[in-house]
Amino acid sequence: MKNLSLIDEINRLKVEKDACILAHNYQLPEVQDIADIVGDSFALSRAAANIDKKVIVFCGVKFMAESAKILSPDKIVLLPAKYAGCPLADSINRKQLEREKRKYPDAKVVCYVNSSTEVKAISDICCTSSNAVKVVESIDADQVIFVPDQNLASYVEEKVDNKEIIPWAGHCITHARITMDDVFKAKEEHPYAEILVHPEVSEEIRESADFVGSTSQIIDYAKNSTSKEFIIGTEIGVLHKMKNDNPEKEFYLLSKRLVCENMKMTTLEDVYNALTNMENEIFIPEDTRVQALGSLEKMLCVQ
Repeated sequence: MKNLSLIDEINRLKVEKDACILAHNYQLPEVQDIADIVGDSFALSRAAANIDKKVIVFCGVKFMAESAKILSPDKIVLLPAKYAGCPLADSINRKQLEREKRKYPDAKVVCYVNSSTEVKAISDICCTSSNAVKVVESIDADQVIFVPDQNLASYVEEKVDNKEIIPWAGHCITHARITMDDVFKAKEEHPYAEILVHPEVSEEIRESADFVGSTSQIIDYAKNSTSKEFIIGTEIGVLHKMKNDNPEKEFYLLSKRLVCENMKMTTLEDVYNALTNMENEIFIPEDTRVQALGSLEKMLCVQ
């Protein structure tokens, strides 16, 4: 089936199934283009909860679809690419976190949303890359176990000086591919460009950047900046939206290795099959879902 007829079929099925398609900023361009909403992972989950549709087709990775199901238990949440996972989320499980909590009984656990439902369920509060600092500042404890991303933990540690941050040794394999050689080369090739990076990159990469922020914050910064050239230090998929939003500006990827294989698993065919067969539905045990929901709701109360 060619793309145009496939897109027509997907649009027909959306109406027939009372569905909404959500796509993360890192998805393939053609998948972003057929989505009803494109954005960061948790922003999409919150959008799903406010959408009056029975079916949510989440074009992303498993933990994202799980977050949507946590917030929208009465909706059918489908993950088109069944095996689209996240190595960062997989770097810690419930048993490992339970052991870590026993080592630091007075500490509170802050859990990055890039994690499984089971890990969220036994955390004190969740955070996103955009609100991690505020969430940690809100914690009534001197010690904070921060899981699972060590680079985001070190970023928070730079900003919060009255708490001991205990990081988990996990990282995003995509963002970790950036080297200082990439930075030097990019600056040499584009000397007038601003460097915008995600806090999941290493400390030395962050220190070399002009701006550090979440995917949506990077998008907003580039849109509002008077600069005309930008070197982007996050997954390549975000360039699609940035170029569409700012046709008069130039965007360069900081490293050719900034490609997340899991984010690129979802195809138009997967979306079509998910809607046609109502397959790859997300299921979460209710007691675990309720516990995880508590961690997410506490985050939403942080101003």
